[in-house]
Amino acid sequence: MKIKSLFQNISIKQADIFTIIVVFLLTMVFVTLLVDEMYNDYERALEHSSLVENRNLSDSQTLEEKQKKLKSLLVRTALAIVTLSFILFAIFLGLNNLFNKFLQRDTQTFLNFFKKAVYSEELLNPDAIFFQDFKEMVGYANEMVSKINEQKKSLKELNLGLEERVKKKTAALLRINKNLQEEKTFSQDLLRAQKEFLRYTVHETNTPLSVILTSMELYLMRHPKERQLSKIEVAVKNIFSIYDDLSYLVKKDHIEYKKKPINLNNFLNSRIDFFREVAEFSLIRFEYNPPKEELHVHFNETKLQRIIDNTLTNAIKYTLPNENVYVKLVKKGTYTQFSVSSKSKIIQETDKIFEAYYREEQNRDGFGLGLRLVKSICDEEGVEVEVASEDSMTTFNYKFKLMGS
Repeated sequence: MKIKSLFQNISIKQADIFTIIVVFLLTMVFVTLLVDEMYNDYERALEHSSLVENRNLSDSQTLEEKQKKLKSLLVRTALAIVTLSFILFAIFLGLNNLFNKFLQRDTQTFLNFFKKAVYSEELLNPDAIFFQDFKEMVGYANEMVSKINEQKKSLKELNLGLEERVKKKTAALLRINKNLQEEKTFSQDLLRAQKEFLRYTVHETNTPLSVILTSMELYLMRHPKERQLSKIEVAVKNIFSIYDDLSYLVKKDHIEYKKKPINLNNFLNSRIDFFREVAEFSLIRFEYNPPKEELHVHFNETKLQRIIDNTLTNAIKYTLPNENVYVKLVKKGTYTQFSVSSKSKIIQETDKIFEAYYREEQNRDGFGLGLRLVKSICDEEGVEVEVASEDSMTTFNYKFKLMGS
């Protein structure tokens, strides 16, 4: 692992120097071993000459002369071997340096090519490469750069197209936003004008209605009741109920409805008396047995009147002819339950009748806002509401918390 990490960051030039040093050392080792072997042969040759000299004394050549000749021959041979080794090493070194320069040139050509490829679309010329293996790599490199350049062009065109589309979309959105802003301003102005109109209408309607109702009461004090006059009285009371709803809707966001102690039995009696003639005109009768004990709630009178009036008028509107509307007020622990029951058609969607503009019978008059108003007041004041409709008997239950509980 240490050797591998050592050679991981080596350059071609460093590898070349390392190779030359290794070859040179190996050459020296080879020459040393060869000379050593020759010297051993020389020693053996001297020993053999001595033995022959001892056996042949007549030979004129002395041992010393032979030794000199052998030594001279050994030196010449060793010099020849060393010279030849250095010549071969020099040839290897020259060839290695030559091919290494070609290798470095090809490598540098590739490096320069890839550096320029980031900014330039110029391809690599195969004739600028020496080695055949690298020439094959030139084809792959040029193909890779060509594909990258094509992708860059495609991305650039796509980016330009996207920019243009974004500009168009932005301009369209700005136009739409401007139109929406203008429509919003117009709607706000229209809604403001509508509210002002309703406020003015409600305010101005109160006086003539009061005059009509008061005049009728004074007239009835002096004259017997007539059917046509009863019709007018019923119509005026219905208008009064609608007027009170409108008045509450217009004012509820602008004034604070303060609470006070209310005798629920007395208040309920007064509202039943107000609508009794309306009910009788529709051939309906109220049946109410007040509780023996007085039941008080801490509530706002206007809100309580909207709950009771809308529930009673709703009962008058949907109760079958010649039937009774049963009104009850029962104490249950810390609560008192106000309930209104009557025979009517079964309500199919009891969970929807408190939604705005919803009506079970579309041919009935009205906008379906009364019960929605009742539900909003009950939610604000924590009054529990339950509706049950079965076997031709429909019941509305309201649970009010008793005062002091």
